[in-house]
Amino acid sequence: MRSGGTSAHLPRRGAEMRDLGVVAHGYVHIEGSRIVDVAAGEPSRAQRAGAEIVDARGCVVLPGFVDCHTHACWAGERWDEWEQKLAGASYLELLSAGGGILSTVRAVRAATEASLAAGLDARTRQMAAYGTTTVEVKSGYGLDFENEVKMLAAIHATAAESPLRLIPTFLAAHAIDPECSAFVERTIDDTIPAVLRKFHGLTVDAYCENGSWSVRECERCFVRAIEYGSAIRVHTDQFTSLGMIPVALGLAARSVDHLEAATDHDLDLVAKSSTIAVGLPATAFCLSTPMLRARRFIDAGGALALATNANPGSAPVRSMPIVISLAVREMGLTPAEALTTVTMNAACVLGIAPECGSIESGKSADLVLWPFDDERALGYELSGALPTRVWARGVELPFDTLRAR
Repeated sequence: MRSGGTSAHLPRRGAEMRDLGVVAHGYVHIEGSRIVDVAAGEPSRAQRAGAEIVDARGCVVLPGFVDCHTHACWAGERWDEWEQKLAGASYLELLSAGGGILSTVRAVRAATEASLAAGLDARTRQMAAYGTTTVEVKSGYGLDFENEVKMLAAIHATAAESPLRLIPTFLAAHAIDPECSAFVERTIDDTIPAVLRKFHGLTVDAYCENGSWSVRECERCFVRAIEYGSAIRVHTDQFTSLGMIPVALGLAARSVDHLEAATDHDLDLVAKSSTIAVGLPATAFCLSTPMLRARRFIDAGGALALATNANPGSAPVRSMPIVISLAVREMGLTPAEALTTVTMNAACVLGIAPECGSIESGKSADLVLWPFDDERALGYELSGALPTRVWARGVELPFDTLRAR
């Protein structure tokens, strides 16, 4: 799978998302961590000389999946809350009662940096067993300078040792800390500047929803982040359309994520903008809520990415193939469109499309060998075969460590 006819570094939108640039009966030539050639037919005698040959006949080689929205760094679990949800409690009811995100905040504050890093490493290796080679990881369960720094330090430490590419995001505005009466002002005036001085260049994220950050508060958060040179992203319109989308577009947000409750008008605004929509179908599935109207959005010319939203509450998900299957079965995407959302478009959300997201000369050798001869199997099967082999930056990942808990 290679990028289509448009610029290799831009997201695919509308009809472009159906063009995978499939090379049938071809080869990929890797040297070190880089792809040096992709072509149909057989490699030359010179290319074969001294090279390790991987026989992929009867298989499909895809780019490693890019999971562009996760909360994979956390402590504690939410088993009790899960049972409360089964009994009828809603996500927002649990949050307003001090549970949900706030229960994970308490666990993260009690955890050590080392334990957070160990948990993140185990989860991302499990993701790799399903074909993911790049994972965005948000902070946001600390809610104050000390604990946000602890989370970001754990993410950086894990990234330094991981075979995968881990991309940290500073989720500056997540839940509202009920123990701090001036929490919003403290976050905007103190926490954001202090964190961004310590960790330069981080993308800043926020959660705009009833019971969390308001549109105006998110806007103030983002204005402060932009002063420090940060790109911005926002969780918005998950349960309620509050008017955050036009504000985010006006601030040139890199992505707007969730959008399950977005109006047709706001979806059209995003589709006509340079901002990428990020859908999280596994979350809607787990919460039994409506999904982003992805078919309408793509047909309006929008650029769509999808992600797991891996977290301990609303998306206990590691598998990108599950996301692909939900996209095809519940969101109306074609298999090709679904694959584009979790490769090229997801890489564009993270600003790393020159590095990964497609199989092209010069890009990172992030490759996954699948034991079937048609890529549509990933959308067709609900729980199909796992990858046969996975390479991240040219290094093959040992499956015994990937599947360890």
